Amino acid sequence: MNLAVPREIQPGETRVALTPDTAAKLVRLGARVAVEADAGLFAGFPDEVYAKAGAAVVADRQALLQGADLVLRVRKPPLTEVPLLKRGAFHVSLLDPFNEPELVRALAAQGVSAISMEFIPRTTRAQKMDVISSQANLGGYEAVILAARYSRKIFPMMTTAAGTIFPAKVFIIGVGVAGLQAIATARRLGAKVIAYDPRPAVEEQVKSLGAQFLRIDLDATGQTKDGYARALTAEQIERQRAAMTQTCADADVVITTAQVFGKPAPLLVTKEMLAAMPPGSVVVDLAVESGGNVEGVEYDRVTVSGGVQLIGLANLPGRVPTHASQVYAANLAALVEEFWDPAAKVFAPRLDDEIIKGCLVTHGGRIVSERLADRKN
Repeated sequence: MNLAVPREIQPGETRVALTPDTAAKLVRLGARVAVEADAGLFAGFPDEVYAKAGAAVVADRQALLQGADLVLRVRKPPLTEVPLLKRGAFHVSLLDPFNEPELVRALAAQGVSAISMEFIPRTTRAQKMDVISSQANLGGYEAVILAARYSRKIFPMMTTAAGTIFPAKVFIIGVGVAGLQAIATARRLGAKVIAYDPRPAVEEQVKSLGAQFLRIDLDATGQTKDGYARALTAEQIERQRAAMTQTCADADVVITTAQVFGKPAPLLVTKEMLAAMPPGSVVVDLAVESGGNVEGVEYDRVTVSGGVQLIGLANLPGRVPTHASQVYAANLAALVEEFWDPAAKVFAPRLDDEIIKGCLVTHGGRIVSERLADRKN
């Protein structure tokens, strides 16, 4: 089976779908792995390391895609490259299927079996394939590093001959994987951390990391069967904002991580809340790629609103591309290994398997994802 890893072409994307170590693992399974030239350059993996791992390094991108039985990418393919894919080939990447109906239709028409890594079920068996969690973990870390870099204050408390420096106050909104890592990182740097999430069940996790949990009575909230926070009603949002305003006003750093899968990110921090924050404070919005949690944040830019620095930099995992690629590649390799036929030496997923049923978007010339069908209804 020919397995291809094209170079990522989205502006600013520094990650690669396979590292040399994971490429070597798949070669040992019996796959013929080909990597486009310079695919791993920004992540710190030069072509010669892939070659030593047993992968072919190919300069001709079109030939690479045309000959592939299995394509592994980080980002979704451009529409212009769909006709290059073989009928019956598998394509695995972050596909953004809710927002890319034309691309999904094109993949189906081309006869490509497209797997969306966003749709990997959140089950124990599929945990090793969960790219959303692995990338969010690094995004949460990098958000704190950015905040510390832009802040005019240091994070830890220091007692010096010149007096005591009190710890920075960090408010983290949204306690999923990214939020938990942000809490842990900010605490390691010595900050005083308070966190909020509409799901009361996460309070113990917040406290276990040494942070304070902000309680806001919103009546019934909770999470979806996939572990994501449920969307709040308009009334709940207003109550939430009112309760968070005071905490924001007392914070040196605010980090927002709240996203509702497949929908625009909820607006959590308004201009009125920003106006209450002290000049020089920092807000980092991890949800900027899905619209942003912070009013006035600009995509992939650092701006200032009333003296408050708004960090809307996109693709935070891509700012630590070596490790982001390492864990992403491990997720993909786990998927391939799970459904690898050792006798035939091919990737042969069972269509009735719960993982494949969850993440397979197109197959046999049709759109087969139940989640996309449910979204239309």
